[in-house]
Amino acid sequence: MKANRIKMTRTLAATALVAGLATSAPAAAKPPFKAREFQDSFHDTAWVVARTPVYEEINTPRRECWTEQVGYEYSSAPTRSYGGAIIGAIAGGILGNQVGKGTGKTVATAIGAATGAIVGDNLDNDGGRGERVVTSRPRFEERCRVLDQWERRLTGYNVVYRYQGREYTAFLPYDPGDTVRVRVQVSLAE
Repeated sequence: MKANRIKMTRTLAATALVAGLATSAPAAAKPPFKAREFQDSFHDTAWVVARTPVYEEINTPRRECWTEQVGYEYSSAPTRSYGGAIIGAIAGGILGNQVGKGTGKTVATAIGAATGAIVGDNLDNDGGRGERVVTSRPRFEERCRVLDQWERRLTGYNVVYRYQGREYTAFLPYDPGDTVRVRVQVSLAE
């Protein structure tokens, strides 16, 4: 029995020790007062003294193109007349037909017609140096330029507000109106 009592006393002592540690652990885990002081804050209202809009200048360049006449393209071609070649071929054929007999007569007619056509064409068209026709047409090129396109965008407001007799400044992305909400933190002054 005595052994059981000793065993029970040891068990009770161990249980009391564990219970004591368990109850003191949250107290040890609790942060000190100075670490918690920033959590002690509240919201209040401050008056806006001044608000100035802030703008940003943004350039969005754009390309503008157009077609412009820059001159003319010229081309010239000689005027051609085929009457001299036809008359020369007929005359050459008749003369060639007068020469030769049999198959020689046919060959002479063909040679006379060909030679007459060449000579008649050269005489009628002045050997290719005759009158020339000049044609012109306008020549166009695409011209482009880049134009700056500046735009003014509102980015926010520089705000001056008063709280408890002191003035503070801040930048806000919106117009705050006549009042702003402020977070007030209270701490111990030592």
